[in-house]
Amino acid sequence: MAPVSARPRWDVCPAVDWGRWLDGRIGRGAIFPLNNAERVRMGLYENLRNEPVKTLALRKPVTAGPEDTIRQAVERMRAQRLGCVIVVDSDQKPVGMFTESMLTQLLTSNPKVVDEPVSKHMAEHWPWVRATDPIHDVLDGLHLKNVRFLCVVDENDRLIGLTGQKGLMEYVAEHFPGQVMVQRIGGTSVGDKREGA
Repeated sequence: MAPVSARPRWDVCPAVDWGRWLDGRIGRGAIFPLNNAERVRMGLYENLRNEPVKTLALRKPVTAGPEDTIRQAVERMRAQRLGCVIVVDSDQKPVGMFTESMLTQLLTSNPKVVDEPVSKHMAEHWPWVRATDPIHDVLDGLHLKNVRFLCVVDENDRLIGLTGQKGLMEYVAEHFPGQVMVQRIGGTSVGDKREGA
């Protein structure tokens, strides 16, 4: 597995070019005072650049050894209700990942594949981050590699957890609750429902 190759960038979010935004404010000599929305954006950006990955809610990974069968890996994924299994060596260092979508593709071509070793069909190049890296690296890894999960490793490259889209959303909701509006998709607001008979 390879680390997320890109370091934090100013323009990771296509909707906001932070570098240009900051340059424009500095160029006008208007860094202070910031309006409330700008303060929130800068606070979030600074948190993403400075807070370590270990402050995110890390999910316990489902692991398998390279010689475990796909069937065994899928049983573990199902038991833990997680869509991926991390393949680790004897030192608990990640060597690959196997996902539900990989299983689906394999089953369409050969249903007997479930008794083969998971290492034969795993993705070997999966991005990971260290627990001490900035949270921004998680965002970069998800965006650049188009994945939902990243492995989190310690200073010795041993697997300690998983994080991804859900971990980031929970972090934003917890640290910036006033900026997060939650409503079910297709839902109606409280005032739009009729009550009574």
